[in-house]
Amino acid sequence: MGNLFALKTEVLSTEMRLLLALLAAEKTWDLPDRFPDLFRTADWEEFVKLALHHRVYPNLYPKMKNLEEDAVPAEVIGCLYAHYSRNTFQMLHLSAEMEFLDGELARRNIRALFLKGPVIAKDLYGDISLRTSCDLDLLIPMSELSGAETMLSSLGYIKDDYIHTVLNDWKWRHHHTTFTHPKKGVKVELHWRLNPAPSGEPDFEELWGRRRLSKLTSRPVAYLGKEDLFLFLVSHGARHGWSRLRWLLDIKQLLLQRPDAGKLTALLRKYRYYHVGGQALTLARGLLDAEIAGDLGRMERAPKSRAMAQAAMFYLERMVNLHSLPVPEDVASYHKRHQFALFAPVQKLVFILSFLFPYPEDAETLPLPKPLHFLYVPLRPFLWAWRKSKRFT
Repeated sequence: MGNLFALKTEVLSTEMRLLLALLAAEKTWDLPDRFPDLFRTADWEEFVKLALHHRVYPNLYPKMKNLEEDAVPAEVIGCLYAHYSRNTFQMLHLSAEMEFLDGELARRNIRALFLKGPVIAKDLYGDISLRTSCDLDLLIPMSELSGAETMLSSLGYIKDDYIHTVLNDWKWRHHHTTFTHPKKGVKVELHWRLNPAPSGEPDFEELWGRRRLSKLTSRPVAYLGKEDLFLFLVSHGARHGWSRLRWLLDIKQLLLQRPDAGKLTALLRKYRYYHVGGQALTLARGLLDAEIAGDLGRMERAPKSRAMAQAAMFYLERMVNLHSLPVPEDVASYHKRHQFALFAPVQKLVFILSFLFPYPEDAETLPLPKPLHFLYVPLRPFLWAWRKSKRFT
């Protein structure tokens, strides 16, 4: 009975179902005959909006460019080609900057793992033009963060000082800081954690010990091992509600590499991502026809995994952009509940307890000299109540 489970996709728009059919298919030449209603009734302007929102147009263009014009309007193919070409140049630009930064870090004996960007485009798709990326994500040891920030500043990168902190809560409430180069147009996210608390994750030394080397550039660049990359991709995608199909497409491509099921299951259980991994597998199989091999099927068939996958369909029924503020109130409310539901019991407890730890708003409400910041711990409930009463008034 477990294998009969199917995601409830009937609520999805015609355009979204067409998008999924194209992404799931290995060969697309016969799709207009298999899904004539989808091609005939699709709003192509809406289809292009979805392709851009989900960042899957580089994967779509090669699949759609040879379809007959009576199936897909020529202007749609032309639009996808324009974005595909622009993305190819962007990825080449990022590849060159990635190699440059890796060399600069090595000169200073700073170790770095590249998390996303051109390295995983090459690794997962075999071609950097088939995946989008708008920045470079580097993971470095906390002890080398200051040196890496100094290096980036010396190279002309400007730090976005958006993090406000009290009692060093930035170390666990946040997981990266952002730098932008105004002339090169490159954004770098400097990570000291894979995800913000209350996530559990391997420490840098473990990840470094399992690293792989990409030969995309003339200088080999270090990136995550297969199982570690799976953990990172599922934790990142789930944290964002799988609101972009590109993240699920990454999971499908990674599964083709046959990660070690035993190692992967042990890793996900250790860091309490077992059902989050199952959610990703259920979505990848149900929406993109990903092949779930061997023992990973047990994770995908878990009732909690499937319930969490169905809950994530909320994000695919609408174009949700969690980075575009303000997020609509109904979406923000659902996202908070959904994220909390994904946590393991211990993570839920840590998350709730974290509200007792001072926030930067407490320091704004009652400024104290830095040596007295420890007083924000006992004062936290009173400062929170004061702000609430003022807001209510």
